Amino acid sequence: MTDGLIVGFRIALIGIGATLALDIWSLLLRAAFRAPFPNYAMVGRWIGGFPRGRFVHEDIASAPAVASERLMGWTAHYVTGILYAFLLIAIAGVNWLSAPTLLPALMVGVATVAAPLFIMQPAMGLGVAASKAIDPNGARLRSLLAHIVFGIGLYLSATLTASFFL
Repeated sequence: MTDGLIVGFRIALIGIGATLALDIWSLLLRAAFRAPFPNYAMVGRWIGGFPRGRFVHEDIASAPAVASERLMGWTAHYVTGILYAFLLIAIAGVNWLSAPTLLPALMVGVATVAAPLFIMQPAMGLGVAASKAIDPNGARLRSLLAHIVFGIGLYLSATLTASFFL
């Protein structure tokens, strides 16, 4: 395996690990506070509208279901995590993989909260930064906390993978 493939594989593992950390966080919130688990089928429904030229919905939940929306949504969730891990390495540099530090991972995690606030939520009918949600400030806080957890997950996953690829 070439060095480039190994680096790509490591980055993919980090993205998967960070996304898994986010999912564990969501499960803990559900268990402790009865918080709803994110419905990634709605992400799949949103993406499923792209080929038909539908990028914005008034209310994604009332939009017609699309084939394999749950699988599409979950796949998009993990692919996005991998892409954010690639973004982290593009910013921090490939040497970060050997000696990960928390700050760059946390900064990328926090910066990526822009995607749901300014792209996904408006496109799914929740308005910019969840302004049309029942509890906009709660939704914003949950998004920020989730992305902080994702950033911590990037760091922890990188630390774990670094021990395997010395």
